[in-house]
Amino acid sequence: MAKDLTVGSVPGTMLRFSGPMILGNLLQQCYNIADTLIVGRVLGAEALAAVGSAYTLMTFLTSVLIGLCMGSSSVCSFYYGKKEPRAMGESILAGLILIGTASVLMNAAVFAGLDGILSLLRVPEALYGMMREYVWVIFWGIFFVFLYNYYAFLLRAAGDSVTPLWFLGGASVLNIVLDLWFVMVLNQGIKGAALATVIAQGVSGVGIVFYTWYKEPDLWPGLKLMRGAFMRMGETARFSAAASIQQSVMNFGILMIQGLVNSFGTAVMAAFAAAVKIDSFAYMPAQEFGNAFSFFISQNQGAGKKERTALGVRSAVMISAGFCLAVSVLIFCFAPYLMQIFINAGETEIIRVGVGYLRVEGSFYCGIGILFLLYGYYRGIGKPEMSVVLTVISLGTRVLLAYMLAPIPAVGVWGIWWAIPIGWILADMTGFIVMRRL
Repeated sequence: MAKDLTVGSVPGTMLRFSGPMILGNLLQQCYNIADTLIVGRVLGAEALAAVGSAYTLMTFLTSVLIGLCMGSSSVCSFYYGKKEPRAMGESILAGLILIGTASVLMNAAVFAGLDGILSLLRVPEALYGMMREYVWVIFWGIFFVFLYNYYAFLLRAAGDSVTPLWFLGGASVLNIVLDLWFVMVLNQGIKGAALATVIAQGVSGVGIVFYTWYKEPDLWPGLKLMRGAFMRMGETARFSAAASIQQSVMNFGILMIQGLVNSFGTAVMAAFAAAVKIDSFAYMPAQEFGNAFSFFISQNQGAGKKERTALGVRSAVMISAGFCLAVSVLIFCFAPYLMQIFINAGETEIIRVGVGYLRVEGSFYCGIGILFLLYGYYRGIGKPEMSVVLTVISLGTRVLLAYMLAPIPAVGVWGIWWAIPIGWILADMTGFIVMRRL
């Protein structure tokens, strides 16, 4: 159900709106957590390493689409706050045409270039066939990723963060059930884990489309708005492209780090695969809070409520920092036990490497939490290009330092781990300096 974010208590409004988004993303993580947990426990460390590398690759590709959906929804949220339904409808149609076309083209491109992509990742020969089998199936879910995210972000732009949660929750449960069925009962191995994810993505994507058509007719513009939609293509493309570049640059940097990690062998790959899942799960609420914050800013900017926007910034920083500090303490203390969720206790080397990663990253979650707020703020005030600048600073620093430090024998993988929070901190400093000058 749509909700006006321009009225009510500022902290309360942000927390109530962001709560379902945070829970929804936690459930979305279950797609990959289920794959990793079942594959790691049932099929072993090599299968886990293959799925972990594939997860990084798939995250990069889907981040392009998610960024496009995120940017398009910012435009819709602005017009929703401004109370201009026709302009919002035209923007919805423009985004649907642009992003739908992009998803089809992406699907074709990744299948055509699959072997080249895997070669760039420097996948070890022992894992190549296994990883190729997994990603060949998982890529079939790209269009469903578009469907779910486009309509989920659209509903959130209108203040409804609950409905996407229901569809994602059902899909997450289905994914886990199908994972167990395909891998443990039918013995379909790594291919079965991928198939379970694709089916679950299809259910959530198609389901949310039908819900929006039936329950929210205002978010389902007719063809009569087609002319206006083409006139708004430029505005929608600007926001969508900036958000997509920001998301894809971020994940491309992670993909480059994955290639460097792969050069250290299967043990480090497996440790990184498990640790990244824990890491992402830990700071994901801060990421979704940043996305919710963006919709809050967009609606209030559209409504012209500058004082409410400023109060929202102060409240969001305090909420995010408090959460991140608490999570940092938990991750630092419980890192060895968290690694054993995915890795058998006997794999001491893998656990040791993973714990090292988690304790470095976990100590600096405030850095990434504030960065997510800055991304949301600049999208919300109509300056999405600034989010790209901050991402380039963060990821550029991370990749440059990692590739400089990792080859040094005395540093090794620790150089990769420390490069990440340094990048976060530099980007945060830049974001606040620019904010004060606006």
